[in-house]
Amino acid sequence: MQIRTALWQQPILKIVGVLIAALLVLSACGGSTSTSTPSASGTSQSKTPIKIGISLSLSGDFSADGKAFEQGYKLWADTVNKNGGVLGRQVQLDILSDASSTTQVVTNYQKLITVDHCDIVFGPFSSLLTKASSVVANRYNYAMIEGAGGGPSVFTQGLHNLFDVSAPVANLLVSFSQYILSLPAGQRPATAAYATQNDPFTQPQVDTARKLLEQGGVKTASYQVYPSETTDYTPIAQKMIASGAQVIVTGTLLPDIVAYIQAFKQQHYNPHAIIATAGPDQGSQFTNAIGGIKNAEGVYVPNGGWYPSINTFQNAQMVKDFLAKYGGTADGISSDVAEAFAVGQVFQQAATKINSIDNAKLIAELHSGSTYQSVQGPVKFNAQGENILATGYLFQWQKGSLVSVYPASQATNKPEFPKPSWP
Repeated sequence: MQIRTALWQQPILKIVGVLIAALLVLSACGGSTSTSTPSASGTSQSKTPIKIGISLSLSGDFSADGKAFEQGYKLWADTVNKNGGVLGRQVQLDILSDASSTTQVVTNYQKLITVDHCDIVFGPFSSLLTKASSVVANRYNYAMIEGAGGGPSVFTQGLHNLFDVSAPVANLLVSFSQYILSLPAGQRPATAAYATQNDPFTQPQVDTARKLLEQGGVKTASYQVYPSETTDYTPIAQKMIASGAQVIVTGTLLPDIVAYIQAFKQQHYNPHAIIATAGPDQGSQFTNAIGGIKNAEGVYVPNGGWYPSINTFQNAQMVKDFLAKYGGTADGISSDVAEAFAVGQVFQQAATKINSIDNAKLIAELHSGSTYQSVQGPVKFNAQGENILATGYLFQWQKGSLVSVYPASQATNKPEFPKPSWP
């Protein structure tokens, strides 16, 4: 009897043991699944990286600026990842090259959103490319925070998803115009020549400066608008030289202004003032391209609110980290780096405030009237997405450094006027 009882009990014990083991496995699987489920706030308990999609001009007309923007974005990513990421998650940049093409930039953001399934997108370089790509982001209800798309036409598209952390473009040459008109009557230039790409970043600045200078009595000796895909700048330079204008105002990127300075120097044309909307702010890329720092002496460039020694949020650390990562000197850092870095800063602060990377929630937060801090200074967006707290400064190359010269309240040096003769 005892033997038969034992034999009867053995299968029962085995069955009970299997059931217990199965329950333990199911319990373990259930615990694992619950830790990877995304939360309603847009964060994930599994701490998967936040994937940020970006299109940049790594070749073509905007390549100098595009590569500087890449440095700024990567520097920001390194900084946040070393300090725990955003909402406890590392950030991962998915960067595609758009070759400075409006067609390619649209294709890139379409891919970043629908194929790569990026959580967030940051803007490209230039108003031209931002204008085209912001429409794609808006179609998929993505926020687009950017730092180099401040042309007026970018903000007249009726979009609600676009936010520019930098100063509005149209006002960037106002400081230069005000300085020229503040000169004593005996020193004030009488004529000015203008040449600009038909780009929504450059032309609004030049047209604003022309209007102000004409109102102040400075006559227009020449005015040229040329396609942004232009590669031969000689005829444009020759027309400015032939005008004999005392002031040269150019709406350029790096290749244009380099070509103009080389032509001016070769033909011994030395206007009292030369300003370019972009190019001289590229640091060593600019000075090397024009044959050395001495050739940069006296050249002006506007700045939307950043220079290496400015006392703004995280700027000193950013400059230190840039030099450690890329080398060079502080004066050689492009302002594009700061513009891109500021994009990341604003995104991080907005996401932290709402504890989410959900795009709809980000758009609502960025439109809430909150003020954010960046290496360029404070950032607050109006209804169109423009930074209403951004301040523009006038910079000039002096003795090997790009220094702030106007307005006087923010200047570290007095302007050199007239510009010294070419060496």
